[in-house]
Order: sequence, then C-alpha cells, then structure tokens
Amino acid sequence: MIDLRKVKILLTGGHGFLGAKVYEELLKAGAAEKNIFRPRFKELDLRLPQNAKKAVKGRDLVIHLAANVGGIGYNREHPGALFYDNAIMGIHMIEAARREGVKKFVQVGTICAYPKFTPVPFKEKDLWQGYPEETNAPYGLAKKMLLVQLQAYRQEFGFNGIYLLPVNLYGPGDNFNPESSHVIPALIKKFTDAAKNRRAEVTVWGTGKASREFLYVDDAAKGIVLAARKYDKGEPVNLGAGFEIKISDLVKLIAKLANFKGKIIWDKTKPDGQPRRKLDVSRAKKEFGFAARTNFSEGLKRTVEWYKNWKG
Repeated sequence: MIDLRKVKILLTGGHGFLGAKVYEELLKAGAAEKNIFRPRFKELDLRLPQNAKKAVKGRDLVIHLAANVGGIGYNREHPGALFYDNAIMGIHMIEAARREGVKKFVQVGTICAYPKFTPVPFKEKDLWQGYPEETNAPYGLAKKMLLVQLQAYRQEFGFNGIYLLPVNLYGPGDNFNPESSHVIPALIKKFTDAAKNRRAEVTVWGTGKASREFLYVDDAAKGIVLAARKYDKGEPVNLGAGFEIKISDLVKLIAKLANFKGKIIWDKTKPDGQPRRKLDVSRAKKEFGFAARTNFSEGLKRTVEWYKNWKG
C-alpha cells in the first residue's frame, strides 16, 4: 500500500472536473499539497514526448486523467483528434514514467472501451469481446491501447501500472458547453434554460430507449485514490455505481428538477449511442473496498442546483 504522505505525485488533468476532486481526495488521504504537481495544458502539452518527460521527473506516483473528451456529438465531429490526442498522450506518459522509474502509474480509461453489445452488467473480462459503439470507438480504442501498453510493460519491465474503467460521471462543476458536454450536463442545461426562458418545448437526441449508468464525481475521485493506494494488479477495474437508468426516465427526472413543464420532442434521427450501460462493480469492492455512496436522485439534484447558481 502506498503512503500518500511520503510520495511525490503527478496529477494530469488535475484542474478539470474530475481532477479537481481527485486533488481534494489526495489531500484528505494525507498527500502534501507541495508534493502534488498539476500542470495545465498551456504549461505542458503532454502530447509532446519532451513535456511528458518533464512532467514525470522526480515523481513517485502518476495519476493520468488528462484527456480530450466529449459527448456523442463531439465524438462524431472529432474522431481523428480524439484518437490521436488520447493515444499519443498516454503512450508518451507511460513510456516517460517507465524511463524515469516512477513507482506506480494510474491510468483512468473509459467505459467507451467496451464492445457495443457487451452483456449487462459489463464485466472486465468482456472488454475484448467486440468492437466499441461506432460514435465513440476512436476515443474508446485509443484509451484501451493504454491498457495493452501497461500490461505489456508490466510483463517485460515489471512496471506497476493499473487501469481503471469509470462509467459516465456527473456532478457540480461538470462541463456544460453544448458543443462537448455529456448527456447529464447537456440535458440539465437544455431544460433549465428552457424553464427559465419559458420555452414551450425541448428537443432531445435519440429514442430514449438506451440506458446509462452514472457515477457521482466525488465517488469517482474516492475510487481513484483508493486504487492508487491499494491496487497493484494488471487486470482492469470497473468504477461505477452498479445501476442503470433509461434515457427516457433520465430526461423526465431532469425536466422535473429543472421545473420544465413544456413538451419533450425526441429527435430520432440522432444516435442513441451504446444500447445499454451497467457495470459489474464487484472487482473494485473486492480489491480495494470501493463502493459508490451518493444516491443518484440526490446527486442529480445537487448538480441541477449548482447549474442554476452558476455564473459561467
């Protein structure tokens, strides 16, 4: 087990939605603020090998969260950039960490790595049983290659790299930019703005038949820090809440929390994405004692309230 009080940590993406929470969780777990390095993109573009080398220098633990990421629309518009940015950044970071002698590397992957028609609940052993859902395959495969790299480096070099598979995250401070946001912040923005401006209707993507699982960002941060401290095996680990909700039910719930009383129109020309998502979360519980704590309705309520009060 790693004693966080005694290690120098690199936290990439450490100022982002998830990264800011992981930073707080590291401090709670005893890490010294002076020992955590959180470079911003404008300071170090980690797609460049020389910058990856600079970032890992003198570090004992790397938690790699930095990513180019977005929702279905963003994935459809930028498949090339999503593949290149995420693959090349991770490859350089892992190689630089190995060469520097970093004691442990935590790679945060994505549920988009799973095959389109994965049996529900998703088990880690099914990760290679098919091709990912087409709209997010370039992103998902880029991230999945980093699992291959870490397992290969463990085998050849004894490099201690672990790989986590978080489900869709949500919570206060999420990305509400309609060009790149995920489903929950996108819907919260649509319905809250519509209610505020007294619009008669809101159009949402797809059929509503797909299902998703969501993990509150604070819970995700706890899981990542627990794994960083306690998990040292090569097998990937799901991080989730172990439930699923249909998009149609999610839309109704958010519309209600946003006080939207108008008509909901489904644009069935737009994609649903992966048909179902629900993780088997037993490995995380068994290996490092992680279980999500935040009730979904409560977490959603907090997120809606945060957006209503946000001055962005």
